[in-house]
Amino acid sequence: MFRPQIKVFDCTIRDGGLINNHKFELRLVREVYKALSAAGVDYMEVGYKNSKKLFSEKEYGKWKFCEDEDILKVIEGIESKTKVSVMVDVGRVDVNEIKPANDSPVKMIRVASYIKEIDKAIFLANHFTDKGYETTINIMAISKALDNELTEALNQLEKECKANVVYVVDSNGSLYQESIEFLVKKFKSILKSKEIGIHTHNNQQLAFGNTIEAIIHNANFIDATVYGIGRGAGNCPLELLIGFLKNPKFDIRPILDLISKEFIPLGKEIEWGYFIPYAITGMLDEHPRAAIELRSSDRKDDYRKFYESLTEPGAAGID
Repeated sequence: MFRPQIKVFDCTIRDGGLINNHKFELRLVREVYKALSAAGVDYMEVGYKNSKKLFSEKEYGKWKFCEDEDILKVIEGIESKTKVSVMVDVGRVDVNEIKPANDSPVKMIRVASYIKEIDKAIFLANHFTDKGYETTINIMAISKALDNELTEALNQLEKECKANVVYVVDSNGSLYQESIEFLVKKFKSILKSKEIGIHTHNNQQLAFGNTIEAIIHNANFIDATVYGIGRGAGNCPLELLIGFLKNPKFDIRPILDLISKEFIPLGKEIEWGYFIPYAITGMLDEHPRAAIELRSSDRKDDYRKFYESLTEPGAAGID
């Protein structure tokens, strides 16, 4: 439970932004940063660094783009050791729009990539590393990756990539502890020069348990979100993680205050957390998009029909 090398990484605004098109008010983002700073959390991911050439500012909020001037408004006047991070997706960022790290409030850039695009992810991570940022590669939907593909990708990452950390990402919330153990051990056996990270989703109420499993097997970069907020079923709850770690550098009290004051009311405006449709997509190792669509319809509690729609031969997402 106590290992000094562990870094706690908060994804509240970034993963939570997938619920509301990244339209969180600046006031709330500042309150999150204040609380994380007081709690001793190592990193806060404020959103995506997507190019405005590819996405409409009318459709998405400012945390889809994370302009430096907006981030400066978040952190202004707050004494903090919490580093600011942003995420980029392969194919959605213009590298020429990213300033050198010395000219930006951002300290880390995380590159999200599917296994088939690992070459492009390595290019991006190396580019951002050369600009002075800490970097990670987050391998999304790892439950869908073939073992031989993963082995090849990990060897390539070890030989060619300058990223500090490589993440196991259970995008579909489908993995159980045995698979987490296998994957973390596999990553560590090949990635000798890098730290291993874990990012879990709570479709089957296993996000916290799977995060603990990764920690047991020496994953040191640990993702979580306040009150478990995140796309669909959400993520590992930050408050549970801090309670588990028993590290005196972390203080759970500011997070508890933040939940009471901000996230209980927010939960009445937008929905996240464990619901049966997300459990079903997790069981079937499917992307939660169908469950998200169902939860926004007048059929949101028709669980059996939803299950049958995904399991009948020829149904969407099933071969």
